[in-house]
Amino acid sequence: MAGPLEGIKVVELGVWVAGPATGGIMADWGADVVKIEPPSGDPGRLFGRMLGCDLGVNPPFEMDNRSKRSVVLDLSEESGRDIAFQLLDEADIFVTNVRPGALRRLGLDFESVSGRNPRLVYGLITGYGETGPDADRAAYDVAAFWSRAGVAHLLTRPGDTPPFQRGGMGDHSAGMSLAAAVCAALIARQRTGAGQLVTTSLYRQGAYTVSFDLNTYLLTGQPIAVGQRESMGNPCMNNYAAGDGRRFWIVGLEAERHWPALCRAVDRPEWLTDPRFDSARARAANAVQLIAELDEIFATRPLDEWADVFAGEPDFFWSPVNTLEDVVADEQFHAAGGIVEVPDGASSVSMVATPADFHGTPWAPRSAAPELGQHTDEVLAELEARRTP
Repeated sequence: MAGPLEGIKVVELGVWVAGPATGGIMADWGADVVKIEPPSGDPGRLFGRMLGCDLGVNPPFEMDNRSKRSVVLDLSEESGRDIAFQLLDEADIFVTNVRPGALRRLGLDFESVSGRNPRLVYGLITGYGETGPDADRAAYDVAAFWSRAGVAHLLTRPGDTPPFQRGGMGDHSAGMSLAAAVCAALIARQRTGAGQLVTTSLYRQGAYTVSFDLNTYLLTGQPIAVGQRESMGNPCMNNYAAGDGRRFWIVGLEAERHWPALCRAVDRPEWLTDPRFDSARARAANAVQLIAELDEIFATRPLDEWADVFAGEPDFFWSPVNTLEDVVADEQFHAAGGIVEVPDGASSVSMVATPADFHGTPWAPRSAAPELGQHTDEVLAELEARRTP
């Protein structure tokens, strides 16, 4: 159960979420990830306190830092930087989301590090990219991914204020992108023998997330309208409330395939020939009326009863709008591998799995997140042993 990256050595200089998420994914996949932290620790260690957790746990930090080894180094001191260079001399991958200017001041920029270890794959996450007027601007994903890349605007109903992003959404997707790119660079290294700089940014990740909209604007000059539930142009791609207040989403994207199934499910076969609704164009023109009628129909039964009705229509696609409690209780979530058991001393703790499986080289987490500096002595002893003839 070592995973596909067994034997790969990763050094991580990560803070908060994006960099640690990249290292965390690779640690899940079997890499030996040494996490360099300052004496004060990765600020992500503060998440538990910031969230008001009073149970002595830090769930966000545990998610992104399990199976790693923590080493405390003061990189403002020459001795700390020297140890960091020794670790990087023997590493396959370096992952960081520290701003490029700070990396240059520390001598940990790509040019300096690759000069010592030309086989090193250097993975960098920035807020806004490596060049341009904001290249060294500080950024969290709420700023660069959510706000500036247009995600928040596209999720804002006309007249409403923008919704709040959930923690780490952009960071985690950027972390997965960088993990994939770094692995691609490892394959290239097999051909060329050389490492390389591999980068992504929170801004680019946000733009890619909404590329359905952004590419439409680039190619046509026209934005896709932000829909309102009560007037969606395709009422078959909309959310509704059942009689018990639970909401669900209908996913009727293909008009000819999905509209008849909806008519049968709500026992309105006459709608198939009703000139108000008998074509996609007619349904769009009469969307307000159709949505209002569907609202009335769906309010007559609880969702569990509607679920039984929907199950009888193979071409009726839908999903409940789940709460966190619903997700954890969902049999399919567990069957899909959404939970992983993380060893923690003599027992284990259930956590969210990273979202990829390898059926030939399966992975499993090896330990909970390390205490600050837990492995400093161990890692320094390994370096000393390798220097001893």
